[in-house]
Amino acid sequence: MNIVCLDMEGVLVPEIWIAFAEASGIPELRRTTRDEPDYDKLMKFRLGILKENGLGLKEIQATIAKIDPLLGARAFLDELRTLTQVIILSDTFEEFAKPLMEKLNWPAIFCNSLEVAESGEITGFQMRCEKSKLTTVKALQSIGYDTIAAGDSFNDLGMIQASKAGFLFKSTEQIKKDYPQIPAYEEFGDLLKAIKAAL
Repeated sequence: MNIVCLDMEGVLVPEIWIAFAEASGIPELRRTTRDEPDYDKLMKFRLGILKENGLGLKEIQATIAKIDPLLGARAFLDELRTLTQVIILSDTFEEFAKPLMEKLNWPAIFCNSLEVAESGEITGFQMRCEKSKLTTVKALQSIGYDTIAAGDSFNDLGMIQASKAGFLFKSTEQIKKDYPQIPAYEEFGDLLKAIKAAL
């Protein structure tokens, strides 16, 4: 029994924080898990910048409403879901993900949640569990699933390496160079072929 675990941002949809950095004119918000492996440190850095600039959930959600999935992502997911079960494992937040899941035809997603004040200020965040992607893959394996995983960033490497088959997708040149043993793809058609071969 197989289950495919996919990262969301950079794989199926553009990076939310990069889109918001451009919309808000704050280049520091372009930092992602491709640049900073420590997610806790990255989120605290982001929340500090939001507070300094008086920005909150409403402003980020307005940007997310304009984001469309990457070209070919929905067709890829739709076809993949006819072959096997798929879960999106993301370090994003429920408050960000919902409109994007609608555009992707409502795949299952496991992600985190934000702490938001009545004013709309994002005051904190709740991680679903520690090392959520790797922990989830191991939990799925413990209940009888073989996992196949794909992602683009540092925080995807654990689930990719722990799975029976794992792939980098639209990753950085540095990550591809540092992990030459992980097959890397740029096109949805090629990733679909690789997953089919692993099923």
